Amino acid sequence: MAKQMTMGILVGNRGFFPSHLATSGRLEMIAALEAAGIKPIVLSPEATAHGAVETYEDAKKCAALFQQHAKEIDGLIITLPDALRLANLQVPVLIQATPDHAGKMTIAFRRDSFCGKMSICNNLKQYGIPYSLTRLHTEAPDSPEFKADLAWFSAVCRIVRGLKNVRFGAIGARPTAFNTVRYSEKLLERSGITVETLDLSEVMGRIERTPDNDDATQAKFQAIKQYIPIGDTPDAALMKMAKLGAVIDNWMKSSELTVSAVQCWTSIEEYLGIVPCTVMSMMSENLIPSACEVDILGTLSMYALTLASETPSALLDWNNNYGDNPDKAVCFHCSNLPKHFFNEGVKMDFQQIIAGTVGKENTHGTLDGTVKAGAMSFARFSTDDFGGQITGYVGEGAFTNDPLHTFGGAGVVEIPKMQELLRYICENGFEHHVAANFSLTAAPVHEAASKYLGWKMHWHK
Repeated sequence: MAKQMTMGILVGNRGFFPSHLATSGRLEMIAALEAAGIKPIVLSPEATAHGAVETYEDAKKCAALFQQHAKEIDGLIITLPDALRLANLQVPVLIQATPDHAGKMTIAFRRDSFCGKMSICNNLKQYGIPYSLTRLHTEAPDSPEFKADLAWFSAVCRIVRGLKNVRFGAIGARPTAFNTVRYSEKLLERSGITVETLDLSEVMGRIERTPDNDDATQAKFQAIKQYIPIGDTPDAALMKMAKLGAVIDNWMKSSELTVSAVQCWTSIEEYLGIVPCTVMSMMSENLIPSACEVDILGTLSMYALTLASETPSALLDWNNNYGDNPDKAVCFHCSNLPKHFFNEGVKMDFQQIIAGTVGKENTHGTLDGTVKAGAMSFARFSTDDFGGQITGYVGEGAFTNDPLHTFGGAGVVEIPKMQELLRYICENGFEHHVAANFSLTAAPVHEAASKYLGWKMHWHK
């Protein structure tokens, strides 16, 4: 179940403007947040006049209220800067201004929002506090425009909170053939992202010591059989998958890890006799992204999209052209895609690529099917070790219904000006892996990463 969002509200007022507008504005904002399922934290009319912030003493009261709820608050909607600086919450900030009515411009009804918003932004810029803006300069709290902006800002807040002090699990070593997924743990740590490691030998040892009747293993065994049609997969292979899943679950829980990346190629196949795809797919389906080949930055990309949309993400290869259409390509993995991505008919099968090396009998457990059509967002983060920063790109497109006869998990994607995107990826040395999500969430990912996390971002528009 998704965590309820909590927003702090700062209602500003200046004594020579109509106080009844502060009262109505406060109530309108509370109603807008509650209608969106968001819990508001705001001064009461008993704490300050009209529940607004007018004096420095009011600002201190507001800061104290926010500090009291610091662990809950995901973001702030603000109309006055002093209380924000005092509270020092370091969460995203949205600046909202309520519009005037052209027929009500007398002293009894004229607002300070249009002009005051500029002053607030000027002060926040002086304080060095990053902030976000609504798409229109003024938006009424009960307007469809603000409702859309509130959904966008909530996604920004989820990403920022989700990526602060998060712990990633790296299971196994990067395969030799995958130089492309090298990354800097130190740059991640500087951004509050910790990577804990687990050697595959420890995984294999724990699996070997786990009896078939182990409770966690039996629960995972049944969950796998209920997840997708298992086809001709032998029970012995399903039991190995169940033990692998139970071992990973236990390690992540005991180590307080949120997401993972797993070595596959080809150690698990050679020494355990299965592929980890189904186990990883189930994690991603449950909004716990898991990426192939210890691609930690691939997991980070998946997780950002998952936080934004609250739906499963997949890691794919930019893999093939699609005919002679320059704006279409085939995105593929062999595959551990969450079942959320597939058309009807997805099933468990063997991994045809690795089977040529280790034998079909050692590659049961992949998901085979065609990716469904729908709007999609894509993202990729990378660590630029030479520049000392985290970089990334985001954009939007769509999976199409174009016919595709292949194996694994694959779909045709259409992205406007795709050749420009591919050139950008190549010129900047980004990896061949990309995260995808059935949503239009490039905007909040870009805002969160660039403005609040301080990463260098490219938005393919």
